Amino acid sequence: MRYTPLPAELFALNRQRLYTQLPPRSLVILHANDVLPTNADGTMGFVQNSDLYYLSGIDQEETILMLFPDAPDPKQREILFVRETNEYIALWEGEKLTKEAANQRSDIRSVHWLQDFESIFRQVMCLADHVYLNSNEHARASITVETRETRFTHRCQREYPLHEYRRLAPLMHQLRSVKHDLELQALQEAIRITECGFRRLLQFVKPGVCEFEVEAELAHEFIRQRARGFAYPPIIASGPAACVLHYVTNHATCRAGDLLLLDVAANYANYNADLTRTIPVNGTFSTRQCQVYSAVLRVFREACQMLRPGVLIREYQEEIGKIMTSELIGLGLLDRDAVEKQDPERPLYKRYFPHGTSHLLGIDVHDVGQTWKPIQAGMVFTVEPGIYIREEGLGIRLENNLFIGENSNTDLMASIPIEPEEIEELMAKKG
Repeated sequence: MRYTPLPAELFALNRQRLYTQLPPRSLVILHANDVLPTNADGTMGFVQNSDLYYLSGIDQEETILMLFPDAPDPKQREILFVRETNEYIALWEGEKLTKEAANQRSDIRSVHWLQDFESIFRQVMCLADHVYLNSNEHARASITVETRETRFTHRCQREYPLHEYRRLAPLMHQLRSVKHDLELQALQEAIRITECGFRRLLQFVKPGVCEFEVEAELAHEFIRQRARGFAYPPIIASGPAACVLHYVTNHATCRAGDLLLLDVAANYANYNADLTRTIPVNGTFSTRQCQVYSAVLRVFREACQMLRPGVLIREYQEEIGKIMTSELIGLGLLDRDAVEKQDPERPLYKRYFPHGTSHLLGIDVHDVGQTWKPIQAGMVFTVEPGIYIREEGLGIRLENNLFIGENSNTDLMASIPIEPEEIEELMAKKG
């Protein structure tokens, strides 16, 4: 683990916030994600279950977290089960958490090896009235594999059919969407590392470099800064590829006169930044590129002012659509008369701006949250308008991360260059 563990007090506080949402005699059980196989004896890199990490700070496979705040026995109110290590595991896989280390990371006193789970599980199930089990309920999730938590849910329902089972996900969505100061510190470190990577690219990009070379520069900078790695598969799209929203091939050669769209960010301590910038490969924006860039930047500025407590994301997106429509008319891409006659259910601006403007950000890049409810202070959103003109081979997107405050917002990426003149100036300083 490259990153410095976050303070255990954060995870203890997160558990206390959860307890205030639970009815009496509630039991909560969460499992780590599976280690997924590839082929032969290979496995994919491990990614922890976001909710388990949020409540425990434990970033290790085969972990179980059991929370029973009303348990008669104080030792059963918070229990962490971790994989017991031995000389064989230490030889082949390296260091695993000891009970003492797991306690220090989580601030949970009762730490057991996994083999103790079955007996304790039976004891607490006999005492609990409500059992909260977890699942991935992100609205855009497409889940085709049976997860460890799904298997455990089926087991509970089969072995204890008379218990009352409840969904943990809605509670976690509400809690995780409002960030604590310690979470913001982790997020700001991910942003700091991301900025270092972007500034490095401004000195590296030039005609003739390949997109994968740009990716390599980022990977080097992120890892040397102790990031866990990329927050998501990096999008490094030059020329017409910038019009492919989730382009991850990153194989083309950057050419003079083209723009390079960079949707790239670092992950630190499981918290994700999310940055997009669009830069000229040769260091200078053309007149047309500058026109489109300025239009996107104006929409970006408006959006940053509109995301405020009490606003509904759906209504916010509708207003952004109106602003974008005006910009597209000014660019000669939409006809004003046609816009007046458009089907409101199929607005014409979506031809050039087909995605949403903002999403929640945190432990997951597209973080969980009840986006049909009004925005609250303490949330972190991306702001990422874009214009994609396929017939011109021109795509521009700009994205920063915004903390929603009670009285004003804070642009967490305000120090990362975004003005076209500043980008040109920095690119001109190549050694």
